[in-house]
Amino acid sequence: MKWVLINKVIELIGYTDDAIRAKIKKGVWLSGIHWRKAPDGRLMFNLEAIQKWIEGKA
Repeated sequence: MKWVLINKVIELIGYTDDAIRAKIKKGVWLSGIHWRKAPDGRLMFNLEAIQKWIEGKA
C-alpha cells in the first residue's frame, strides 16, 4: 500500500500527529511526494517516499 492515512504513519514510523503536521507546514515533506490531499480532503501519506527521506535518499 503506497498511500496511507496519518494514523498509519504514526503507527509505522513513530512520529506524532503534531510532528507530521510540522513537517508539512515547514515544507520538509513535500506535497505530491510525501503527502497529498485525497479527493475527500483527507491527508494521505506516501510511505515509500517517507522511508526514502528517513534513509536520506530524498
